Amino acid sequence: MFRDEKEIREDCNEVEEECTDELTEATEATEECNSEEAPAPCHDEGASQEVADVEEESADEVVAEECAEVAEPCEEEPCEEAPCEEESADEEPCGEAPCDETAVAEAPEEEASEEEDSDEILTMEDAEALDFDPLQPGDVLEGTVVQVNEENVLVDVRYKSDGVIPYSELRLKSGDKPQEVFSVGQEIPVYILSVDGRDGAVLASYRRALDEIAWDHLYELHEEGAIIEAPVVEEVKGGLVLDVLGLRGFMPASHVDRGFVSDLSQYVGEDVRAKVVELDRNKNRIIISRKAVIENEYAQQRDETWAELEEGQVRSGVVKGLTDFGAFVDLGGVDGLLHVSQMSWGRVDHPSDVLKVGEEIDVQVLKVDREGEKISLGLKQLLADPWESIAENYSAGEVVKGRIMRIAPFGAFVQLEPGVEGLVHISELADYHVTEPSEVVSEGEDVQVKVLRVQPEERRISLSLKEARREVEPKPRKQAARRTGNLTLGDVFGDLLTETRDRLRDEEEENEETEKTENGGESEENEEKEE
Repeated sequence: MFRDEKEIREDCNEVEEECTDELTEATEATEECNSEEAPAPCHDEGASQEVADVEEESADEVVAEECAEVAEPCEEEPCEEAPCEEESADEEPCGEAPCDETAVAEAPEEEASEEEDSDEILTMEDAEALDFDPLQPGDVLEGTVVQVNEENVLVDVRYKSDGVIPYSELRLKSGDKPQEVFSVGQEIPVYILSVDGRDGAVLASYRRALDEIAWDHLYELHEEGAIIEAPVVEEVKGGLVLDVLGLRGFMPASHVDRGFVSDLSQYVGEDVRAKVVELDRNKNRIIISRKAVIENEYAQQRDETWAELEEGQVRSGVVKGLTDFGAFVDLGGVDGLLHVSQMSWGRVDHPSDVLKVGEEIDVQVLKVDREGEKISLGLKQLLADPWESIAENYSAGEVVKGRIMRIAPFGAFVQLEPGVEGLVHISELADYHVTEPSEVVSEGEDVQVKVLRVQPEERRISLSLKEARREVEPKPRKQAARRTGNLTLGDVFGDLLTETRDRLRDEEEENEETEKTENGGESEENEEKEE
């Protein structure tokens, strides 16, 4: 084991004291020798010189041997001080070998200060000389796990002692143990919390190191405008909390989607794509926006849809909203209007009777207004037109079932099937004169009617309620007349002529009313589309 600097200095001081004592004794002996009467050979200059040379060489050898013994530890362990220096003696020898004062190295002024500060932290030069990396609190570096315990983890950080990571700084999930996460030889990032200058103990943190790395990475992503994917941890007042690279991020409710989201809990546990819109390291603030990503993607999709859109196309869309006059369908960044009159061949009271919000449907593009950015859509165009086979399904004189859908001043409209409605003129409602159709029928009533005429080209069917009732329930009056034989032209043709006259007159009124209704409906539809 190497001797430390303090022991070496003590040995050097002892040698220096011994040499000083010997020098003092030699000086006293020389003075006594000069004061007494010396024999003749002693005054012989040549002989005296030879004796002095021999004594000087002997003294040098003694000092060299003593200094060599003290200097051996310095050769084994590097030391900045020289324990002893050899110089020739200037004093005249007399009997004993002298030792020069300069034979022992003089300690420089820096040695005194180093002795006082020997217990302080190693300087950067000392660390480099000992092949140690200088450490400062706040440094982030790579370390190697050398030991895993229940309470802490020891990490080699290339310092004179290993770094200690307490249990609280390991960032373990609930229920995890250090042995399940860390293993000997594993390379992990560590954050230096403190360095003890006396014994070199190093306190480190794995959690803080991951945080520092995550913050640096987030600032890079924020500058680049990159998209990140993070899981939603929980719902809080005003938004959502996300795990962003191990850090706590917040997504305000207004940044969750393009529109208002009433139920934020549906996102908890889901991974969402978002952008970092605000960062403040000092306040530990991370603001995330999913809306920014959706808006960007929506704008790109909108441009592509407008470039591809053409009249007559059949495209898929999603119902985004319902109104009294129709539904708005998202075609891919662009919303189109599906009017209620274009939803079905039959009558639709409200769009909700046919469609639901969020439903995916196929629609046909009827009209495209690029300047006004308006798109008209149709749904019934993709369905079979019942009027194309109306002549095959219905023929004159046939009695069929239907339902009164609406009542007009000139009669009642009866639905025979979805998309097919026929008119029962007011004169065909009963055998007697009818002032108002509501006197005979009501909306929603199921009735049996007789088909009088079928006009597929004009999409019209004339029906009769009283004729159907005659066939089901023959009139007793006419049967009695036939039995007695007392018949007149008025009895036979009077009612028929009257009915025919009334029917022709009413049909004219019906045509005029129908044209007005259709024209009014088209104008109303145009107004709704403009809205």
